[in-house]
Amino acid sequence: MSASSLSTALLSASDRAESWHDAVSHAFVPMAVSLLEEVPSPGEIVGHRLGPVRISRVQAGPQVVTRNRRLIADGDSPSLIVSLQERGTAIKEQDGREALVRPGEFSITDTSRVFRKTLEDDFVFTSFHFPRTELDVPEKDLRELTATVFSGAEGSAALLGTYLSRMAREAPGLDEAVGRRAAATALDLLALLVDDRRGRARTRGSRTAASLERVKDHILRHLRDPDLSPSGIAEANFMSVRLLHKLFQQEGVTVGGWIRTQRLERCSRDLLRPLAGELGVAGIARRWGFANSSHFSRAFRDAYGMTPRDWQISGRPAE
Repeated sequence: MSASSLSTALLSASDRAESWHDAVSHAFVPMAVSLLEEVPSPGEIVGHRLGPVRISRVQAGPQVVTRNRRLIADGDSPSLIVSLQERGTAIKEQDGREALVRPGEFSITDTSRVFRKTLEDDFVFTSFHFPRTELDVPEKDLRELTATVFSGAEGSAALLGTYLSRMAREAPGLDEAVGRRAAATALDLLALLVDDRRGRARTRGSRTAASLERVKDHILRHLRDPDLSPSGIAEANFMSVRLLHKLFQQEGVTVGGWIRTQRLERCSRDLLRPLAGELGVAGIARRWGFANSSHFSRAFRDAYGMTPRDWQISGRPAE
């Protein structure tokens, strides 16, 4: 995970404008910046990179940022910017729409088309900037959602907003591998939001299915941990508990039910192996995360129609 920081606080007021223009264009894409103060306030951009996603926390004084046709023609690769407003308001203009984005809300900008962003007061926002090719959604669907306000109050927008905020806070401490997975989950949630707003459901081969596979991989690697729980799984995979449950509901199972099935399958195999003589039924149960022997026995009987001891004796499933 790489990090960067730029501040104009130590520059003279006369040097801040040019330095800030360069900083904004470097952090995002080439843009025209017009500061609205006679004496520009200090500005700061703190950035982190997680895989293909660049995270930038920006705070500065009033200004207007514009991406015009001439700048677009310079040949930058198409990219998208999702901005979470934290302080002040932003007026976004793109694709014939205008949106007022307040603190706690977010919006999407496509850098391949003309846009304008007006910030009339001191502001703070956190942006997530990534190549357009990373988002698996139809172009026509995305074009309908630029310069649109998304509230973090409910639904898929709340899932994405909560996740992005948490990811930005945790970014400095993530290693490269974890950062890439966190970024991939963020893109999954953004694709889910676009599909939700456009009335489409993600297919099994989509990024949402990929998120589920990543979560399952995490569970299987920690299956022996008796403290494995939905809240811990969600935190480790940088998503909300609500989203975690939603991913498994698509397969018609609960998180707890899927974990229990995986543990029971491994217990059933181990009970027929020589190590069962050394560990005993209770030891096998503990080996796969069952802290309570009575609970294990009941769950095993419900799943296989016999007790663990009878399973050992018969050496085969019930007919």
